[in-house]
Amino acid sequence: MRTLVLYSLIRPALFRIEAEKAHGLALKALKLSGPGSAPRTDPALASTVAGIAFPSPVGMAAGFDKDGEVPDALLGLGFGFAEVGSITPLPQAGNPQPRLFRLVEDRAVINRMGFNNGGAQDAVYRLEARVRRPGVVGINIGANKDSTDRVNDYAIMARLMAPLAGYLAVNISSPNTPGLRALQDESALTGLLDAVIESRDEACGAGHRPPVFLKVAPDLEPADIDAIARIAIDKQLGALIVSNTTISRPPLASQHKGETGGLSGAPLRDLAQQRLRDFRKATGGAVPLVGVGGIANAADAWARIRAGASLVQLYSAMVYEGPGIAKAINKGLLELMRRDGFASIAEAVGTE
Repeated sequence: MRTLVLYSLIRPALFRIEAEKAHGLALKALKLSGPGSAPRTDPALASTVAGIAFPSPVGMAAGFDKDGEVPDALLGLGFGFAEVGSITPLPQAGNPQPRLFRLVEDRAVINRMGFNNGGAQDAVYRLEARVRRPGVVGINIGANKDSTDRVNDYAIMARLMAPLAGYLAVNISSPNTPGLRALQDESALTGLLDAVIESRDEACGAGHRPPVFLKVAPDLEPADIDAIARIAIDKQLGALIVSNTTISRPPLASQHKGETGGLSGAPLRDLAQQRLRDFRKATGGAVPLVGVGGIANAADAWARIRAGASLVQLYSAMVYEGPGIAKAINKGLLELMRRDGFASIAEAVGTE
């Protein structure tokens, strides 16, 4: 609570800084703070998903730590897991700046970053250095914008990152790389996942094979949802991450509402919640779901869990609530669990 109050005092000054520069300052602050040690969480918050033991269901979504620079510092803030990336085989600058916008009146963010990152080799160097540390770190993999063979890009990334990952997250749902969402098409997705799984297995041999999670867009038609659900079951995916940012535009108040890119934050909440329900129905609960989009407090996280999410993630909400948000949500989840008569998070999944 103290961290949340302190952040509320400094936020006005921080918001006078351009959004991408402020994000860079946040990363620098976490680097200076060091990896720290993850705080103890109540055992009632723990669950096993895709064979992985998560100490709490609240994770940091991809996009905050694109290059795998501060995953352990994020775990030290109380996140039950951290997802780094998206990382591509080759470094790329991303789209021209400005490309990140706070929609303060809407408690939202629009970004068109374009998979800006330092490339696979730099990330491998950093992630190898922390591979024996405790904590669940997922690696979100993507394809280079100018690649002539995007499926091969994902295969390369799976081969490089599988030995270092708690799980691999295949990101085909960013709206900021032209043509990327076409990989959600049924035939394209089948071929892509076959390549990723084969590369993962080759890289890991008889050792630990991290489960493959698939991150999908909220802007899907019912037929797309059904097809993706069938493929996820057939390929025995570890989880579906529902969902990425939206290209739709609900009514917004901010002057930045017309900016191109993916919208996240509070206006995405209802759409992301509905997509989670859609995927829960389409999979029949056969594939674990990770709920993302518009989660800003314990009530939001609890609603997503009751709708079928085994885990939840956030990013945009930390812009508005500050670095104490994970601990606050964990505390609130315990209160909501007890209020509703559940002994564990796992018991509550899909019980709405």
